[in-house]
Parts: sequence; C-alpha cells; structure tokens
Amino acid sequence: MKNYREKLKNIKAFVFDYDGVLSNGSFWVSEDGTQFRQGNVRDGYALQLARKKGFRVAVITGSQDKGILTRCTSLLINDVFLGVSNKKEIFLKYLESNNISASEVLFMGDDLPDYEILKLAGIAACPADACEEIKSISEYISPFAGGAGCVRDAIEQVLKINGLWMDSDAFHW
Repeated sequence: MKNYREKLKNIKAFVFDYDGVLSNGSFWVSEDGTQFRQGNVRDGYALQLARKKGFRVAVITGSQDKGILTRCTSLLINDVFLGVSNKKEIFLKYLESNNISASEVLFMGDDLPDYEILKLAGIAACPADACEEIKSISEYISPFAGGAGCVRDAIEQVLKINGLWMDSDAFHW
C-alpha cells in the first residue's frame, strides 16, 4: 500500500466540506437571517491556484447558505453542492459525471456527515480540530484547524509534490 506522501502525486481533484473545513465552524446570524462565516484568505488563494493548475475542486455541504456559493464562485469553484443530506450520494455522482476515480480525490471533512466520503477517497484528510471519529479514519490530519489554513496545507502539499507550487502562476490571483 502506498504511503500518504506517494498518494499525493495521484490527486486530480479536491473535495471539501465547508463548515468546519473552509470556515472555522462558527457563524453569526443577522436579524434578517444572513449568516456570516469566518474563513482564511490563504485557503482561498490555494483554492484558486489549484483551479488554475487544472485540478477539479468541489464543495459538498449540508448548509443551504447562499453566501457559501458566492465565496466559492469568487474562487473559481463551480462545483458547489448546498443543502446536501447524503454527501456520499452526491460525491459518487460527482465522480461519475467528471470521470474521476475516488483514488484521485483528496477529501477533507471534519464531522460525522463526512465519514462515508472519507472512507472512499484516495486521501482522507481532516483539520486539526475535527471530531475524534473523523481523525481516527483520516490518513492526514492537518496541523491547522478548520478555517485557519487546513485547506491551504492540503493543496500546497499536492501542488509542491507535483512541481506546481512556486512558478509564474503563483504570483498572481
């Protein structure tokens, strides 16, 4: 069996949960119902760079907040699935419709709804503050928490091992 670092070379797509991964899991709600989440600009930079480099990037979340779609679209992420109750079902459909093997996907999740996808993905990853059940099945646990750089950490490793990190694309949004 390949070790985690060797598997990084085979990654063609990244799939992330949103709350607790791309955000810190906290949110504020205004009087009109608008939700505000806190994320990390370095995660955002890495996401758009991965897209520029030809990697597929998707977000699968149980949240129905349209602000997530706005943020993802600004980062060139077009595959955003909101309000998902069965993440595994959407993940499998996504793989099929994009002709991607599960072994070519790094999936990062932080809580129980992500469990089944983590069991299928080529690389199962989680933030430092993921729940214990998720940590126990993850091949890689980022030293960074959700919304605090864990996404950048995972993407950076894949881009570096493939020689795609420090080049002319890296210096421009």
